[in-house]
Amino acid sequence: MNGIILYQSKYGATKKYADWISEETGFSCIETKAAAIKDIVKYDTIILGGGIYASGIAGLSFLKKNIKQLSDKKIIVFCCGASPYEESAFQQIKSYNMKDTLTDIPFFYCRGSWDMDSMSFKDRTLCSMLRKAVSKKNPDDYEIWEKALMAAGKEKCDWTNKEYIKPILDCLGV
Repeated sequence: MNGIILYQSKYGATKKYADWISEETGFSCIETKAAAIKDIVKYDTIILGGGIYASGIAGLSFLKKNIKQLSDKKIIVFCCGASPYEESAFQQIKSYNMKDTLTDIPFFYCRGSWDMDSMSFKDRTLCSMLRKAVSKKNPDDYEIWEKALMAAGKEKCDWTNKEYIKPILDCLGV
């Protein structure tokens, strides 16, 4: 199998998953920012991973921009988020990101990490504002991501787990 893993990782969880997939497949990893389509088209299998930020998947723009040139390739996409897996939330992320020419691409979720101290000022500010807004709600009415946001607080949390890559490997037949 001839493949490559493209990833965009802001705080390290997506890179960790890309590295784990690389260990299992022998595929090399490259950040989407450093990827050139002329090099990527040489591979039969492309795995793209990115963190979820404001419902979008980091790095997915590379795939959207180049999907026509990759239409004959096996493509897999995974995303990383701080929330525990929840089917309806996953389906929302999928329908928001994996539409049009991306609809039939296998799509997976891997739980990431949370570390307010390592966040950029902008991200830390946005998360603090979001926590403040969520705190005004009744905790019984929290959505799963809101529960995770409030539970994490200012603590450093790492929920990455190699178990999350098993479905991706299964999809590859590894």
